[in-house]
Amino acid sequence: MSSLEESGPARYEDAAPPGAKAVLRAAVTSIPAWLAAAVMICVVAMAISAPLIATASPTAIAPAERLLGPTSTHFLGTDALGRDTFSRIVYGSRLSLTVGAGVTLFSVGIGLIIGVFAGYFRAFDMVVMRAMDGLMAIPGILLAIALIALTGASLTTVLVAITVPEIPRVVRLVRGVILNVRSEAFVEAAITLGSRTRRILWRHLIPSTVAPLTVQATFIFASAILTESTLSFLGAGLPSEIPSWGNMMADGRMYFQLKPGLVFFPGFALAMTLLSVNILGDVLRDRLDPKMEKRT
Repeated sequence: MSSLEESGPARYEDAAPPGAKAVLRAAVTSIPAWLAAAVMICVVAMAISAPLIATASPTAIAPAERLLGPTSTHFLGTDALGRDTFSRIVYGSRLSLTVGAGVTLFSVGIGLIIGVFAGYFRAFDMVVMRAMDGLMAIPGILLAIALIALTGASLTTVLVAITVPEIPRVVRLVRGVILNVRSEAFVEAAITLGSRTRRILWRHLIPSTVAPLTVQATFIFASAILTESTLSFLGAGLPSEIPSWGNMMADGRMYFQLKPGLVFFPGFALAMTLLSVNILGDVLRDRLDPKMEKRT
């Protein structure tokens, strides 16, 4: 029993995709990856040190200073209510990263559990996948708007509304990986020889999902930030008093001809963040996918 179980994982590990060392080697030779990593480090540092970087309170209203241009105290000017644009962008990074990380954590965690059970315990497969198909049939942005409309706009509601449409995608990915690995000879041997289900799941099946889930997590992170900004821009997300890149662009669009910076600056921060995350996701995909590794 021990010889069969030990030979199986060894064969699988030999065929496994490159790990963290390969990703680091790829990043060293990839200028876009370096630039993307530098941008993300700056965004994370900005979010963490927001109280130190911000020049004013992001929610302080000053009607006498409305629609100012760049000054020594307001680096990027002020909006229609006199709020400091730079400070709101800084605090908006904190909100965007919170939403991205929260949605990624919950959708990957819940999707992993459901996907593993659907792929391994075939009795649950039909019911679970039909439920996931039903969720995927509804456009994610419409489902999010409906959930927010029913429960009210808050950070928790936004997190739930964005997480729910992402779970089926993770479930389908994990289920596909589990089905492929479950048909391997070493897994069939472990099942035949009476290994515990917990041991099979934790030792042979779940580790095989790490690489594809890592790549998927980067795209979920970017998608969550974009969805939150879209909801806020449409007025279905967080209220205007909470600094968000989306509602900043929504508030500034009425004054775009007079003050284009009200839309451009938060839009630029959003675009650079999404571009950086997607570039890092592409690097991970290229190095963790054996087929892409051969092409590159």
